[in-house]
Amino acid sequence: MVTDEFWQRVEPLIPARSAADKIYVRKPGAGRPPKPARLVFEAIVYVLRTGCQWKALPKERFGSASAIHKRFLEWEAAGFFEAVWKAGLAEYDQMEGIAWRWQSIDGAMMKAPLAQEAVGPNPTDRGKKRQQAPPVGGRPWRPVVARRDRGERP
Repeated sequence: MVTDEFWQRVEPLIPARSAADKIYVRKPGAGRPPKPARLVFEAIVYVLRTGCQWKALPKERFGSASAIHKRFLEWEAAGFFEAVWKAGLAEYDQMEGIAWRWQSIDGAMMKAPLAQEAVGPNPTDRGKKRQQAPPVGGRPWRPVVARRDRGERP
């Protein structure tokens, strides 16, 4: 999935795993060996390209989804993805050139034009207590019994 050429550019940016921060209950080095960095990177790219959930990663190809997600969080905290983004920008700037003096961001946040008219009200919103009108007196229902501690007998 990740080409060798792309991996050669990404591999130097991957943060080294430090075992100095960990407190071991077992002997150091015990347990399963960590997953190879390339396999973890391919799994992350797979999630980004397909949009699947972490738990939906193909186990036969990538192994434990929770182990992949743990490494993803480690790399994110170490700034790996920002470094990949910066390296990609620098490489693109060399190849094509980026007009750094003029940049623009375009976006719009608005309601979908035909959303409510096409589908009608949300059926799960029926009968919600907080959306009901208050009683005629305008005062919400309150229990008649005064509050008491559990230890007291009636």
